[in-house]
This record gives sequence, structure tokens and C-alpha cells, in this order.
Amino acid sequence: MNKTLFISALSAALSTAFISHGAFAAVPQQNDVWFKNGQRAIEQAKALKPIDTKAKNVIIFIGDGMSVGTMTASRIYAGQKLGNTGEEYQLSMDTMPHVAMSKTYNTDMQTPDSAGTASAIVTGVKTKAGIISVDDNVRRGFCSTVKGNEAKTLFEMAAEKGKALGVVSTARLTHATPAVAYAHSADRDWESDAAMTNIAKNQGCKDIADQFVNFDFGDGFQVAFGGGRREFMPVDMKDPENADKTGKRKDGRNLITEWETRYPNGEYIYDRKGFDAIDPAKTERVFGLFGNSHMEYEIDRQKDNNEPSLAEMTSKAIDMLSKNKDGYVMMVEAGRIDHAHHAGNAARAFEDTVAYDDAIKLALEKTSSEDTLIIVTADHAHTMIMNGYAERGNPILGLSKTKGKYSEDEFGKKYTTISYGNGPGAVKEGRADVTQQEATSVDYLQQSLIRLGSETHSGEDVTIFARGPKAWLFQGTVEQNYIFHVMNEALELTK
Repeated sequence: MNKTLFISALSAALSTAFISHGAFAAVPQQNDVWFKNGQRAIEQAKALKPIDTKAKNVIIFIGDGMSVGTMTASRIYAGQKLGNTGEEYQLSMDTMPHVAMSKTYNTDMQTPDSAGTASAIVTGVKTKAGIISVDDNVRRGFCSTVKGNEAKTLFEMAAEKGKALGVVSTARLTHATPAVAYAHSADRDWESDAAMTNIAKNQGCKDIADQFVNFDFGDGFQVAFGGGRREFMPVDMKDPENADKTGKRKDGRNLITEWETRYPNGEYIYDRKGFDAIDPAKTERVFGLFGNSHMEYEIDRQKDNNEPSLAEMTSKAIDMLSKNKDGYVMMVEAGRIDHAHHAGNAARAFEDTVAYDDAIKLALEKTSSEDTLIIVTADHAHTMIMNGYAERGNPILGLSKTKGKYSEDEFGKKYTTISYGNGPGAVKEGRADVTQQEATSVDYLQQSLIRLGSETHSGEDVTIFARGPKAWLFQGTVEQNYIFHVMNEALELTK
């Protein structure tokens, strides 16, 4: 037999053998649950059609400091709270159909801050760290450089088009991320006049709280929920919930009463009772400051329930803003994810991420993908990491464990799955041999490599999720300021 005939015969024989054993007759794993799930996911993806119409409303969700690792760990954390292994769980943000990655650096910083990153999101231009909704020509702390370099925000543009405005945050309302919606400042720290230099005041710059109360675009903000009463109150005024605390303003002004004078039909509230009493159908405008400084972490809020949750604030805001026939633009910030990470406290970071996801879930349910563009992202990442080779279902806050045995380092010491690159969890000498009980405590500070009083941001990319009109424009890895341009395209603000 010649070589060609031999190869043909061999091929025919092998084909017959494989077919007789079912090797090619059917995919052997077709009854596997993962295989079936993959097939269903393909069909869902094929059925997805871009929504290319104009948006009536936009909601931009910003999880402050919500890195990809934070999302992964919080997903597992949420699933495990329900009694599952956790890895298979889906957050509401995971279900959103369009995804991209965002580069977060500032124009002057490889590792960014919230002021520069949030400014990029709402103005469409990247800028320096530490400055609020102004372009890169501004020098931080120099009031004289602001005039003429203000970057117009999505909120200002939307107000001029007759849209209602809302800003919701668990941080101080004057903190960097919510501040970019309504203020222009050479320094994110100028939350009240007390933080400003005399030179800045004499040159005509206004503090951030003042700029909120005197926001003069369209009909202003119909909804504002957050913390930070102290930035609006004079220094000799006691806080209504805690007599041991006072305001910070040194100019003698009470900006809360100024807001009430400007908006006589508005409602100012400061606690759960006041929040619950607000009827969106009957309330024209609401200003809620729940806390002298930041609002509580979600874990701590649940203990006294004297503050509304982020989901509750988001729900009431949507109900109020939806009354506007021309639509609305709203920012929702989970500000305390970032603060928990700075403290090296993963439990509180994860709990606040889950609370953030609850707000996203509610917004997805209360709005239509046909007229409302919802974007979920973060301003920057953190140094938190998941490490080791923990087995599936291992407690995400616990010690790393494989095949029933705790993982150990080269010195025989156990370690947690979650740790930080830097922060207050580092030790001066040898690393402590942490116990499972210590590791799973709400107050435990995960160990870190480099000892710092406050853990830092990282420069990693963050995720963008989107649903609704023009959401399909999020593709690949984009500059952070691109987010503004998608929102602008969807709303047609500059056309």
C-alpha cells in the first residue's frame, strides 16, 4: 500500500472509531451545568440590541474607591451572607449589559484622588488632583487661577435644559465627589470658609457649601442627600443630634437657613424621622444632611437606623426627580467604601459596597432602559488584594484555607485572603499569627505590607457598567473623562 492510500485508510478508520464511541457525535459536556449556563449566556448576548435613542434621564453611580478586587470580594461576601459559597453570586451591577474599563490617572498624578477623577466624569476633561470641576490650568490652592478655567458640568448643562437635578452621597455633601456636581474650586478642602485662606477669600473664591446653596443654573437641585451639616453651620451652633459637636463656619452664616429662605417651598431634614416624613408626590424640593460629618458606615447605620440607607435615599430621589417632564440627572455616591479602605477595614468596605449595589438594584427596577441611562463606576481603586489559594467557599474575610488546612507563610504563620499593600494594618516587627476569630471581626484591620496611618489609593483601572440609551458606547478601555461624553451624547445637551 502506498503512503497516500495508507493515510486515507487510517483516517477513515479513526473517524469510524471516534463516531462509534460518540466522541464527535455529541459534545460530551453538554449536560454539565456550567456548559448549559454558558450556552444560555451566549443566547442572551446574541439577543441584546443597542439602544440608540435619546435619553431622558441619567443616573451616574460612583462607588468611591470600588476597585475590581473590591467588587469581587464584595460579591463573595454578599453570597456568603446568604449561606452560599459566594463565588457564583451576582451583584446587580454584574447584570448590566455593557462594560468597559476606565483609566483613572489625573493630569499630574499616576495614582489619582477623588476630586480630579470625579471632575473628569462630570466635565469631560481630565484635570489635576485636589481641584473641583476646573481644568488643568488651575493650580491647587490658588484662587486667582480659577476664573476662566471653570469646566462646565453635566449638571449645569442639564439644568439649563430644564432637567431636575439630584445628588446623593453617604459622604459629606461638600466632599470631593458630590462637590463636582455643583462647585468649581481650586481646592477640594475648601468645604467651608474656615478652610480657606484669607487671600482666596479676598480674591473672590467661595467655599463649596456656599456654592451649593447659591447654585444658580436652571431650577437648581431638587434633591440633595448626604452628610456634612458642620460645613453649613456657624462654629457657635450646636449640632441638632449631638450637642458635643458644632458647625465649622467662621463667617457667622447659617447656610441651612439661607437655603430655607431661598427655597420657601423646600424641606430641610436631618434624621430618619424627617426623611420618612417626606412625601415625594407633595414635596417640591428636599435638602437632607444626615450627620455632622460623613454618614455612618452601613454596618453601624443598621444598629440605630437613624439614617436612611443609600438605597432608600436613591429611591426617594428617583420618585421626586421623575416628576419633571423634561427628565433628570442624578449622581449617587457610595462615599464610605473609600473611607473603610483607607482605614484598612475590609468588612466595612464590603458592607458598604453591598449597600451600594442595593441602591443600583433599586434604580434598575424603578427606571426603564428605554429612556434612562444608568452608569455604574468608581472614581479610583485601592491597594486591597485577594491572595493565597483559598478553596471555594472559604470565608472571604477569614484565613486562607485549602483542603481544610489553613495556609501558612514560610515562617509557619497563617494569613487572610484579604490584605492591603499599605495602611494601618502593618506591624512594626514580625507579622502577627492572626486567628480566625480576629480575622472575621468587623473591626479587624487587615494586615498590610507598608505601615501608613491611612491606606492609599491605587492607580489601577476601574470598571464601567452601563444600561440604557447609548450604553453600548462603552467599549474597551477608555479615559475616565469619556464617561461624560457618553452621558452628553445620550442627553444631547450640546446639540
